Order: sequence, then structure tokens, then C-alpha cells
Amino acid sequence: MSTTTTSGRRGGDPSYNARKTLPLRVEAVRQLRRRRTWIAFLVLLLLPWILAAAFKIGGSPSGNDPNTPGLVTVATTGALNFTAFTLFVSAGFLLVVAVALFCGDTVASEAGWASLRYLLASPVPRVRLLRQKLVVAVSLAALAVISVPVMAMITGIYVFGWARLRVPGTDTALANGTALNRMLIIVGYTLVSELVVAALAFLLSVTTDSPLGAVGGAVGLVILSNIIDAVTALGHWREFLPTHWQFAWTDALQPQMVWTGMIKGMALSASYAIVLLALAVRRFRNKDVVS
Repeated sequence: MSTTTTSGRRGGDPSYNARKTLPLRVEAVRQLRRRRTWIAFLVLLLLPWILAAAFKIGGSPSGNDPNTPGLVTVATTGALNFTAFTLFVSAGFLLVVAVALFCGDTVASEAGWASLRYLLASPVPRVRLLRQKLVVAVSLAALAVISVPVMAMITGIYVFGWARLRVPGTDTALANGTALNRMLIIVGYTLVSELVVAALAFLLSVTTDSPLGAVGGAVGLVILSNIIDAVTALGHWREFLPTHWQFAWTDALQPQMVWTGMIKGMALSASYAIVLLALAVRRFRNKDVVS
């Protein structure tokens, strides 16, 4: 008698249900138990305190130096300005590394441990395995990004006190309600702009069996994009680089917020992310998993 394979079952086993394989809770617990997760969050949460200590030791920055970035000159005027400054110094590299770590290590580490083929033999459908790992990885990456401004706000209140958000280079200060709304917009934009890093790292994670190669490759390509973006001779072509609009959120710190740069940045980041994730799924579905 032939074995009938029904929807959601494999090999006629009535206990098998593809939708119950590799639950999100199980994958989340596995990732939260890893040492690299705790080390990454520890570094991110310590950063605001290190910056505050540096200001206390070195003194408040002077606005007389024309080479000093505007956010630096107002960093110690209050918690809101300190939070904006902390995001400014961390978004270009530290947050990129954190996002690349969580999204680039997730599949490649399974291959490196020679456990990926056993997950697929459970059997976990390939697309479901990717989806579960991506959801957990992106959630951890988003939590990492959010943890920086939250801890910076706590640090700023404790060390510098509460004050209105000062607009860099002017004597204008935004009302507290307006400033808090602007900070939420800034954090939201930062999350969207990091999507391209997450998708790139995830694509590399399903391509290579080396977690270090996936994470390092994603970070390296972001650095390369920043270097190319510095070539002003490229003109408007630089606007298509994934990192060109990463600091467009500074427009939210102006008296009258300008949306143009942030809209372009979010659209570009989302477009890159969709394409890269589609390539990751296609690559993994056709990949010969031997480890």
C-alpha cells in the first residue's frame, strides 16, 4: 500500500506538521543563550556611559572650533541632545556591526557547527527555517538599535539632566513634546536604514559556512559604500549607495523638519533589503547543504 503525503504532513506521519517545526520561542531562546548576544548588548549599553564619562573627564565641548560637528557642541546640554549625539557616533559603525552580527551569524553558525543539515532533516522546510531565523535575528538587531538611544536617554538624564533639545548651530530649542516626537522619528528611521545591513548580512549568512565571513563581509561592504560615497565626483550617483542617506535623520533636528532625505533613504534601504532577502531565499532553496 502506498503512503499518502497530505498537506502539512510528510511521509504520512500524522504527528508531523511543518508549521510547528522550529518554533520562534525555541530559536529565540537559542540565540539569547549565546555568549555573543550578551557581549553585544553589554557593549551597546555601556557606550553611553563611556561617552558621558569622556565628557566629564575632558569637559564640555567648545563650539568655537569650526571643525567640531554641531551635535558634539550641544551633546552635554541635556539628555535629548546627548541621545542624538550618541546615535550620531554609533550609527555609522557600531550599530552596523551589531546588526550584521545578529543577522550574519544566524544561519552560517549552524553550518559551522555542522547542525544545519540536521535541522533540515528534522524535517524543517527550508523557507520556514529561513523565516524563523530571520524573524529572531531582525528582532534582536532591532532591540540592539533601540537599546542605544534608550540607555543614552537614561544616562543623559542622570549625568546632564533634562533640558530642551537644542538645534545645533542655533540658539533655538524645541518644545519637549516636539523633541520627543522627533527622537521617535529618528530611532524609527535608524531602524529602517539598518534593514539593508541586516539583509546583506543574512544573504552572506546563507552563502557561506563561516559566521565571521558573513559578518565581516557585510561590515566590509558597508565601509566600502561609505568610502565610495566620499567620492564627490560621482555626483548624484552617490544617492544610490545604501549608506548615502544613513544620517538623513539629522534633518529632524531642525526647527522645520525636512522629510525629503529620510523618505529617499527609507525607500532605498527597503528596496535593497527586499532584493537581498529574495536572493537569500533563492540561494538557500537551491543550496546543497552538506554541513
